[in-house]
Amino acid sequence: MSDTEASPAHSPQKVAKGESSKRSKKFGDDPNSEIDAQALVVMQKGFLDDVIDGIQLGLITIAIICVIFIAVFGSSLPNIFPVTAPFYNMVVRFPKVIMNFPQCAAELRQLIPTNLNELMQLGAAIVEHFQEALHTLPYKECVLVFSWAIYVWEAKLNVRQRDRLHEVKRPQAIASFITRQIYLEANSYGLDKSSLALVKDFVNQLQTTFIIVYDLIPMLWYAVGECAEQYLGLGEEYQITHSVLFFVAVMLISTVLSLPFDLYATFVVEKKHGFNKQTWGLFFSDLAKSLVLSMVFGVPILAAFLWVIGKTGSQFYLYSWALLAVVQVLGILIYPTFIQPLFNKFDPLPAGELREAIESLASRLEFPLKKLYVVDGSKRSGHSNAYVIGFFKSKRIVIYDTLIEQCSTEEIVAVLGHELGHWKKNHVMRMLAMAQLQTFLIFFAFSCFIGEQAMYSSFGMHTTPIMIGFIFFQYLYEPLGSLLQFANNLVSRVHEFQADEFSKKLGYGKQLASCLIKLQIENKSSMNPDPLYSAYHFSHPPLVERLNALDNPHVAPKIE
Repeated sequence: MSDTEASPAHSPQKVAKGESSKRSKKFGDDPNSEIDAQALVVMQKGFLDDVIDGIQLGLITIAIICVIFIAVFGSSLPNIFPVTAPFYNMVVRFPKVIMNFPQCAAELRQLIPTNLNELMQLGAAIVEHFQEALHTLPYKECVLVFSWAIYVWEAKLNVRQRDRLHEVKRPQAIASFITRQIYLEANSYGLDKSSLALVKDFVNQLQTTFIIVYDLIPMLWYAVGECAEQYLGLGEEYQITHSVLFFVAVMLISTVLSLPFDLYATFVVEKKHGFNKQTWGLFFSDLAKSLVLSMVFGVPILAAFLWVIGKTGSQFYLYSWALLAVVQVLGILIYPTFIQPLFNKFDPLPAGELREAIESLASRLEFPLKKLYVVDGSKRSGHSNAYVIGFFKSKRIVIYDTLIEQCSTEEIVAVLGHELGHWKKNHVMRMLAMAQLQTFLIFFAFSCFIGEQAMYSSFGMHTTPIMIGFIFFQYLYEPLGSLLQFANNLVSRVHEFQADEFSKKLGYGKQLASCLIKLQIENKSSMNPDPLYSAYHFSHPPLVERLNALDNPHVAPKIE
């Protein structure tokens, strides 16, 4: 596609003027028959949309029926239909709770500690009540409620986003630089991905429910233990070996269950929209390499964690957190040198205008650039990217060959100015520190549950293996994990705006805006995402928000 279509820096007025001369009565845009046909495809709602509409209508109908029943039968409703008693009691008590709120607030105010001694007493009381609750908590029921609540919430967000993708009229904010055809192509791609995601999430949720309800995790654990004892002569005392074998079994089962969706995503969705470059041989070669690497690195790491937890007692969370921090740092160090080359070919960027411009930028910012690579991302996908990796005085810049094909030299330098803005403002270290804090919280919280017999027995376990306890704990932790991921996205978005501002102050504001538009077009990213869906799922701000920030007159470009 031409640069004229891609960038407002070239001729946004020309695009707008050319399309305003004629208006389609049906869609309010240029009456091109091929584009109208594509618009009809985007607008059309298929079987999946009908199912979604049916579910929503059914829920509304159920809600209306409940209200009618309460109004007609009143206080006798729980006696006629005992199953409605919890719902009825909640509805009846709600007004009383609101009316008694001032009294409850006054009582709570009296409980607020006024000195250190009262604060310590309150803390001890909370800890005591928490420990008592752990003994009686219905763990399996809680996990099922948490799991389905998160699924329903995320499904609702997906439906909101899907409604946006069915739109065929471009928002005014992007109409000057995104042609109607490009907008429709992006929405068509988004709808295909949305359909796959909705089906995949539903199947995964059913699998999770089936696993929890029928105690399949304990069943697999004891089956692996019986095989280990029968064929390897390893009894219950070999818990680490047992856990490793269980880990391998779970990994293989998960791979098989997710394989149909991965194949469909790669060879149907991505191929249909012109992104997939993989062959079947390359796909399964990557899959085999990933499995081998997971075993080579995952097995010793898992064994080390279990050993540390078993040897360090009640304060294992401190040592486990420290071990994971070391593992993460080592992973960052070895990933670009040993792991990535197994999947992609990294060649030094040839001498020329682009290399000179990048080296000049690195020198200008005193960036310790050691290596500058171009990676053959095009052999798998048409998507593009560029990134900076490395610690301390050994940094490397990696550019996808697809990015070089899609953008000019100045635009690529502008993108790298954005990436170096992350480095200059220590965003990577901040996010790493946040990740370490969250990891510490996870292990500390797990220390409260690790020895809780009620949790294991709730899921059908008559022993308390550490690994199985951590799996159960992860189910309980899922709601908090979702909130923390949302918080991470908020912080990441702030960092993205700051990195954009950094690139603009280097004098690359227009070039960065132009490249962002081109990448949005080439990657067929969502042009008009639902705000709530975007806030929950996207670590980067939507294109329009980034362009508006770059146009902010209060952030004047300056040469640093």
